[in-house]
Amino acid sequence: MTGPESEGITVRRAVCPGSFDPITNGHLDIIGRASKLYDVVHVAVMINQSKKGLFTVDERIELIREVT
Repeated sequence: MTGPESEGITVRRAVCPGSFDPITNGHLDIIGRASKLYDVVHVAVMINQSKKGLFTVDERIELIREVT
């Protein structure tokens, strides 16, 4: 293993799960706040079976990449 963790440096990680269908300013605010508190922020795009989606998972991932 290479990188900071192999050198004994603690890497603080956060996960922001959600359907993000569509991504909103509220979502972006939470992701932005997390990025100030953690070294790495993972945005997990989920599927909400109880909702009819507006965008496919791939489209939502691309939208998130464009705005973050």
